[in-house]
Amino acid sequence: MARILWTIAAILFTSSRVASPSLTTKMRKTSLHEPYLSQDYLSVPRGVRRHTVSVPGKSDGSGSESGGDVSMRRSQPLSFPLSSNMQGLGTEFGGRGGMEFGGLGVHHITPSTVQVDFLMPNSIIIQHKVDTSASLEEIKEELWDRASEYPLFGTLHDLSSYHFACISQQAETVELMDEKKCLQEINPFLFILKVVERKGNETEKLLNIQIGQLIGKDLLKFDALKNPEVNEFRWKMKALCDEVVAARNKMTWTEQVQYQYPARIAKTPGLPKYVLERLRDEQLLLAVQFDTAIEGQPTYTFRVSPDSMTKDFLVMAIAKLATRFVLDEPPESYVLKTPGREEYLIMEVPLSQYMYIREYVCQEDQTPIPLVIVHRGTIQVDIENIYERIEDFGMKPWKNSFSGTTLNKKKNIKFVSSWCIEEDFNIVIGEISNVNLYAEDQIDVVVEAGLYHGGRALCETRTSQEVTINGGNGKLEGSLTFSIFVCNIPRTARLCLAIYEVSRSAKTTKARSSIGSRQELYKNPIAWVNTSVFDYRNQLKTGAMSLYAWKVSEDQAGDVMPNPLGTLVSNPDHDQAVTLTVTFPRFHHTSTIIFPSKDKIISIAQESPQSEECLPTPAMIEEIRQMAERDPLTELHEQERKMLWSLRNWCRTELPHLLPKLLQCVEWDNKAEVGEMVLLLEEWPRLLPDQALELLDYAYAEPAVRSYAIECLLPMSDDDLLLYLLQLVQAIKHENYLYCNLVEFLLNRALRNMRIGHYFFWHLRSEMHVPSVSIRFGLILEAYCRGSLEHMKILLRQLEALTKFKEMRGLVNDHRNMRDRADKVMREYMKKAHNFTTLSHFLNPIDPMYRISTIKSEECKAKDSKMAPLWLVFENGNSHGKNIYLLYKYGDDLRQDMLTLQMIRVMDKLWKDNGMDLRMNPYSCMSTDDREGIIQVVLNAETIANIQRQKGMFSATCAFRKGSLLAWLKDHNPTDVLLNKAIHEFTLSCAGYCVATYVLGIADRHSDNIMVMKNGQLFHIDFGHILGHFKEKFGIRRERQPFVLTHDFINVITKGRQTRSEEFEQFKGYCEKAFLILRKYGSFIISLFAMMISTGLPELQSEKDLNYLKETLKLDLSEEEARDHFRSKFDEALANAWKTSVNWAFHSVAKK
Repeated sequence: MARILWTIAAILFTSSRVASPSLTTKMRKTSLHEPYLSQDYLSVPRGVRRHTVSVPGKSDGSGSESGGDVSMRRSQPLSFPLSSNMQGLGTEFGGRGGMEFGGLGVHHITPSTVQVDFLMPNSIIIQHKVDTSASLEEIKEELWDRASEYPLFGTLHDLSSYHFACISQQAETVELMDEKKCLQEINPFLFILKVVERKGNETEKLLNIQIGQLIGKDLLKFDALKNPEVNEFRWKMKALCDEVVAARNKMTWTEQVQYQYPARIAKTPGLPKYVLERLRDEQLLLAVQFDTAIEGQPTYTFRVSPDSMTKDFLVMAIAKLATRFVLDEPPESYVLKTPGREEYLIMEVPLSQYMYIREYVCQEDQTPIPLVIVHRGTIQVDIENIYERIEDFGMKPWKNSFSGTTLNKKKNIKFVSSWCIEEDFNIVIGEISNVNLYAEDQIDVVVEAGLYHGGRALCETRTSQEVTINGGNGKLEGSLTFSIFVCNIPRTARLCLAIYEVSRSAKTTKARSSIGSRQELYKNPIAWVNTSVFDYRNQLKTGAMSLYAWKVSEDQAGDVMPNPLGTLVSNPDHDQAVTLTVTFPRFHHTSTIIFPSKDKIISIAQESPQSEECLPTPAMIEEIRQMAERDPLTELHEQERKMLWSLRNWCRTELPHLLPKLLQCVEWDNKAEVGEMVLLLEEWPRLLPDQALELLDYAYAEPAVRSYAIECLLPMSDDDLLLYLLQLVQAIKHENYLYCNLVEFLLNRALRNMRIGHYFFWHLRSEMHVPSVSIRFGLILEAYCRGSLEHMKILLRQLEALTKFKEMRGLVNDHRNMRDRADKVMREYMKKAHNFTTLSHFLNPIDPMYRISTIKSEECKAKDSKMAPLWLVFENGNSHGKNIYLLYKYGDDLRQDMLTLQMIRVMDKLWKDNGMDLRMNPYSCMSTDDREGIIQVVLNAETIANIQRQKGMFSATCAFRKGSLLAWLKDHNPTDVLLNKAIHEFTLSCAGYCVATYVLGIADRHSDNIMVMKNGQLFHIDFGHILGHFKEKFGIRRERQPFVLTHDFINVITKGRQTRSEEFEQFKGYCEKAFLILRKYGSFIISLFAMMISTGLPELQSEKDLNYLKETLKLDLSEEEARDHFRSKFDEALANAWKTSVNWAFHSVAKK
């Protein structure tokens, strides 16, 4: 096997070697007494046999030769012994048998020194032992010293003229442009490095390589696609980045700081009620000191009005501190900063408008708010224009092979509007291949096709003739004609195809029954594939094309086949995918059919007669108001749709927020109504950003509607954009084409605020392993990196640290049965110089306001749980800052946790907007890659299970001891004042989480995923099951309570008194009020989930998954009826509290 691998590596290198005519000429002139070692020698497998290169000369019979003034033998055995690089792989490398080949990568443990084969450009092979922790720069310097001892050294240029290349563990040639990396990080295949002469613009080449490494996709793969849509997208994104970078270069110093270190600022200066209630005498208490290294320096306390302007307070604070410190510069040279974080209060707004101030008041009432004063010169502002820097080398930043759409400039091409083609749309189904199913030689197959728009069918589906497939291949050769004219097909219509096996039995849960000529048959779905009817240039597709289908998996939700909500991207695994040939006919023999532009549509609509309109009666107005209160999933009846459409202009002026309902009334297979709607949108008032978000989900495919939604989002604040960024990124998947207003909007905002850019990057980067989005997301990531070079450096450091986290997790997994040994090995790994460097000095991935200094290896450990997450502790890189704690988790998909925590964050905002602060703790969680991510550690908190074990005598009965939790709180809050405050915090947070878990249908609630902080705040963790996907055992649902409300919780709320105490009734009131507030925004909550449909989450695949929200929010009831319904659920949870205790007891025993 080793010989085969060596041969492969040799062939790969030989085929890509660099040869120059000048070098060849020089070699021909070389003395015959010098050994000529051609790179063709690489074709000899290493370790096969010893080869001797015979050079003409005289032999003395002893193996040496005379003649020539070379410092080596003229006839010398050149061997490639397996021991040099590969011998003893099972023992020397340790772990699971050492090095793993076959494209699986190299094991994370490598020896401290290895022998490397260097393939020199002068055709010499040099074997040299290298320290794996040495950088490529150091290795090259040492190599050049060694090369000076070999022949042909004079043919080499200065070492700066060369860089290394290698074969990666994935059998790809990689040029190693970043010479700061160490050999261990690169891990070349068989430890072979080729020395390559630098060519072209090295700055651009290095940038391209770094972008490829950062986004997880080689940029050359984008070039290799030779796809005009990809090329045009890159060109447009370059223009956008040029514009943003040019504007950034004109920023003032204050604007640059706000771009790189954006402070969170509330939209309005007025303090909300829940903050005012925590202020003493309606004054802010601030504690200020200089940011110096002097220990014990004084802190001055100020009591000021919340309306005090930032600059005025800074001048006042400096004047007071100047009595102790000698200041050589005016107050304008200093700024206020939040301690421990890179957040600067530099905007001229009232102090109370900063979210840091508000949050601190709520968390630590009556405690002075700490601030530090720093000199402006200490703030690192790094604005670098990549385009100018590359152009300094006389090169253009991006390859100029891209070109915009020149369709309308081409001569002799005629166009016809698709709105003029009054013929039925049809397609021809041709060959089908790769139907390798159940290892059967012969199966019967049919293809079902449909036209869809926004998930809704435009006409009836059509099914091909049944055909017998032999050996996985066959021909359908049938035409499918749809009952819709080409002129009525919308711009973003999708052709969706499903491939079925026809058999006598149901082989999947999605099989459909159909009556055959003699017997009942079943259509078992095999695969599906979608494609757009119009291409990205608005042209109607023509000609034959091969579509590579996606396999139907059992975890795909529902029985909807074809799959209109699925991706438009063909399966990139062409070798394994079912392939279907589809031919689009030409509906005009001499002209290209093109969809009319928006301006043309508006012009046609203005000239055409409008649909009938009427004035509303009081009864109609009441009916419309009732429609407005329905959830977005409830379909309108035909009569309601006609009535609402007839009142469209009245709705525009009186109830503009009814736009989503009105869009349900449009017949999208009628070009006249589509034109009227596009015209109406031009005059429709702009909705609030929260209301417009719904228009970006899968149901609203019309480009004019989505463009209108983006216009409504333009005023959205940065904080609100961050709150809904997860949905907005996922909504990109519902776009038909690469370039769209949504992508432009998000990229623009990300490039103008580095905090937004950070989360935007990681939301995209975490799904780069998903084949259906890797091209789209990769292109967006490339554009972001090119437009924010200064941020790219930061992101590269984070990615390097995450790579080390993964390697450490691998070490732990190797010693999972010896936890102490695992921790020791992990700490030793951290302390190695190159690892310690990588694990130091980077921004916290889950909150870039925190700068990490160095890792505290002795405090790091692997947690004792199934996935063995890593508990990592870092020193804060900012003075006055506390340690930073992270939990790195590998093996779980954290995207669902992210969504649940984000929805809890949204609920918290809605409650606060309505005057309720329920002390929620939606900790940070971020997916960074496939089944990999980071979770914020909440300090001073313990699980209910551990608290019960501490206070209970036996693990089996501790769940029934209702006094354990209250006793634990008393231990950590010894005074009556502290205890009462902790109980109040517990009561509020318990109410919030009871309502949140009920509405969201959060399942698998047990005592190990509910935690309590020492200050009394309760919160939930681990959200693997949501929307009512409750676990079952032997067909019996284990959790039958609406939400968790145990006797232990009630005992804390009532302070150990009777259930019906005043405190308990207050708690019940909190729950009811919180529920009714969420219900008021029920349509908004449902729309946020709808934006996530069909984006890959296993428990959110179709509208059926949203029915649980409809059931819990009860939007079809009046407020009083909904309140009564919630009260019944509350009483049910209270009555069944003992069942929860039983479940927890079983869980506690099972964990033991």
